[in-house]
Amino acid sequence: MKNLYLTLLCALFAIGITHAQSNNKNKRKKSAAAYNKQNKEDEIFLNKQFWLGVKGGINLAKPSVQKSYEIISPTNYVPSTKKYESFKQVGSQYALEVSFYFKGVSISVQPTYQASKFLYSNTYNWVTTTEDATYRLDLSYEQDQKLEHLLLPVLVKYEFTGNKLRPYFQAGLYQAILLNATKTVSITGVDQGSGGINEIKNEPIIVGAKDLFAKYYWGLIGGAGVNYNLGNVRLNLDIQYRYGMSNITSVENRYSNEQLSGVGDAMDDLHMDNLAIAVGCLFPMRFLQSGFKSMDRK
Repeated sequence: MKNLYLTLLCALFAIGITHAQSNNKNKRKKSAAAYNKQNKEDEIFLNKQFWLGVKGGINLAKPSVQKSYEIISPTNYVPSTKKYESFKQVGSQYALEVSFYFKGVSISVQPTYQASKFLYSNTYNWVTTTEDATYRLDLSYEQDQKLEHLLLPVLVKYEFTGNKLRPYFQAGLYQAILLNATKTVSITGVDQGSGGINEIKNEPIIVGAKDLFAKYYWGLIGGAGVNYNLGNVRLNLDIQYRYGMSNITSVENRYSNEQLSGVGDAMDDLHMDNLAIAVGCLFPMRFLQSGFKSMDRK
């Protein structure tokens, strides 16, 4: 009888060990499946995402003359050409960015308010010579333009994989809609025709000049930037070169402003480029659980 009890006890012990091993094996399989499922969700989050954000910064304008126009056309000498300044007047810009990201490539729409500035100047000289003396009048005109546009850019970005820093290249095109324009004309000179040397300095002429500029123009965009991942949020440094492809001047209204025509000013046919630098912050539209903090685990 004792041998029978001992045999039954050993059998029960063996069954218990086998059952425990089977449970541990099932738990390991379940844990591995749960881990793989979480990894898959994380990868989907990292590889496919909508971003929404804002950014702002500065821009520098470069006007390019396509054809020059003058109000005053001397017959006895060649008039001086207008001198344009490039990338010297600082403007501002503010943008809303909406991007869709998928495996390193983004399509981005960035409605932008852009206030840009540029300046040009020209000089006129009148000289009269008699037997007794030479009379001379020199006048310098400085025209300062400020333009406000709504830009509607569409961009494609290629983003390099990384941990926290993710540099990218971008290219696209934009449509610009004129919102407002002002023009300031400053006149200085020297009058040597009245028996002495007299300096001339008039009060600046400030006029609304929206009619002098085209309602629309378009251009191409190229640039680069870098994203810095801070938890689930991205900080962004963005550099764009906007290459104007159409005339920003209104051909129909070139001579329509009598006040500006009276001081000898006529707008040239111009294309305008802008170098834009901006910083911003982007937020993901799809979140994982609150415990997921890092945007990149690679």
